Amino acid sequence: MLRSMNDLEDYAIHASDGNIGHLKDFTFDDKAWVIRYFVVDAGAWLSSRMVLISPIGIGTPNWGEKTIPGSITKEQVRNSPPYDVQQPLTTQSETEYLGYYNYPPYWGGSSLWGHDIYPSRFTTGSGGFNAPPFVLRPPPPQPEEAEPALHTQHALRSGKEMVGSLVAGSDGDIGVVKDLLIDEKSWAIRYLVVKTGS
Repeated sequence: MLRSMNDLEDYAIHASDGNIGHLKDFTFDDKAWVIRYFVVDAGAWLSSRMVLISPIGIGTPNWGEKTIPGSITKEQVRNSPPYDVQQPLTTQSETEYLGYYNYPPYWGGSSLWGHDIYPSRFTTGSGGFNAPPFVLRPPPPQPEEAEPALHTQHALRSGKEMVGSLVAGSDGDIGVVKDLLIDEKSWAIRYLVVKTGS
């Protein structure tokens, strides 16, 4: 099922031992068009610090209660690598983040999440939601003729900043982006909701 990015704003993100904060934005991969991190306002308990939460470490959202459960603890979030909303995420900072939580890197495969389409299957038994800890290892060497990795070159962008972007057709402007529609299982962006001009 598809979910509106705008409707997901302010969903409560829960750790295994309490509330982390509220969802404020997403960062998405501009090559694969899939959400890599939730940007969460941790609120007063963490001096309103913005933190990143990966879909790798979350369970099935409760759409009725507007909550998203996570497998991490509040102490892990408190000690997680800092995130500056004004600075782009580099591969180095992502590697540091993923290593901190013992998540495998999502890049290096031919699908959205490594070699799988869903983060839950990508990490089954490997550090994802309700799974045993993952030991971070370098990816195995790939044959020269193997299919190119989908995520070797990517940049992460803000979902909120995408809203208001101009959509141009081959024969003129179409309109501006008003929302993103997101697959609730893979966290891939499936559609742009565009308001057309006159």
